[in-house]
Amino acid sequence: MSGARFFDTHRTWEDWGGMLLGLLIALSPWLNGDVNHGFGSLSLPGLAMINTAIVGILIIGLSQLEYVALRRWEEVCEIALAIWLIMSPYVFGYSTGGMLRFWHAALGGAVLLLAALKLWQDWDLSDRELAQHGQ
Repeated sequence: MSGARFFDTHRTWEDWGGMLLGLLIALSPWLNGDVNHGFGSLSLPGLAMINTAIVGILIIGLSQLEYVALRRWEEVCEIALAIWLIMSPYVFGYSTGGMLRFWHAALGGAVLLLAALKLWQDWDLSDRELAQHGQ
């Protein structure tokens, strides 16, 4: 039963995990080596590269904000950004080639699962309890 309680509480390592995922997202074109390759009508660096950097930076910022001042809207925004990252290969035209599409699907899925877990953990907490997060 102690394993069930482990997932009932929003822990600070989850916020640090979100920051790490945001960093991996922002750096994913370089980590994958797809920076200089073309993706459909766009080439990185281009709109897809800018999109990836912005999504990663926003996820880092939201995770830091959760670490400092926890609010439910931050987790909802992370879920929206994760869905956008998963859809990005189709929107920007790099869904048919390269490994970056798989990176974005996997990283977006990880952010989505982590944000959904944190939202579930915080759903019934009062504003006072949310304010005490990390203390």
